[in-house]
Amino acid sequence: MMKHVNHERLRQLRLYGMAKGLEALERLPDRGQLAFDEQLGTLIEREAAERANTALASRLKRARLRQTACLEDLDLRTPRGLDRGIVRELATGRWVKENRPVLITGPTGIGKTWLACALGNQAAREGHSVLYTRLTRLLDDLATARLDGSLARLLRRIARLDLLILDDWAMTELTAAQRLDLMEVIDDRHDRAATMLATQVPVANWLRLIGDATYADAILDRLVHRAYRIDLHGDSMRRTKADAASETPDT
Repeated sequence: MMKHVNHERLRQLRLYGMAKGLEALERLPDRGQLAFDEQLGTLIEREAAERANTALASRLKRARLRQTACLEDLDLRTPRGLDRGIVRELATGRWVKENRPVLITGPTGIGKTWLACALGNQAAREGHSVLYTRLTRLLDDLATARLDGSLARLLRRIARLDLLILDDWAMTELTAAQRLDLMEVIDDRHDRAATMLATQVPVANWLRLIGDATYADAILDRLVHRAYRIDLHGDSMRRTKADAASETPDT
């Protein structure tokens, strides 16, 4: 009876990890040989792990990463200009703490989005708040917020993110209103938070697509000079995998 009461009390207190740890302890045949401090330490560790896992799941859900990807699964064998040194440096996570941008460019299917999501996943695992979105969707959200009066609140929320991932960057020319909104986002985050861009458009073309030279210079000045640059090239990874699958004999 007391065991049941203890389990219920722990769950009422939302100490779910300790409740699971207590169940595990009760199944140990040699539990009586463990000192009280050892048993208490086990319960505390289980609670800490449970809370860490719950917090990570919440961060990943809010991040809205487009692909399930992690750096441990990164393909470094396929030739596509992926510098191992830069990958190792980014894997440390220092770039997020130092508020440095990351620019990933390359042709369609080369793995830009996958790599961006893997780096976003790594940042979330290290405790950082992350958001993945396409640039067009962000600009639409900002335009809607401007109309309904919530723009300032949305800009504050974006500015507080430790890492903002903007996919499909600079794919079309921006309107005057879009340039203004984008400038607000980039300026709020400059030297305060990390921003990652992924696009098939070379950096040399960004000035023209942003449009107005004054805004373009200001935006690029905040993004390019301190950035880690990953310029991918080669055949489409999707096509390569499809070709490999088609060549695999039936078993």
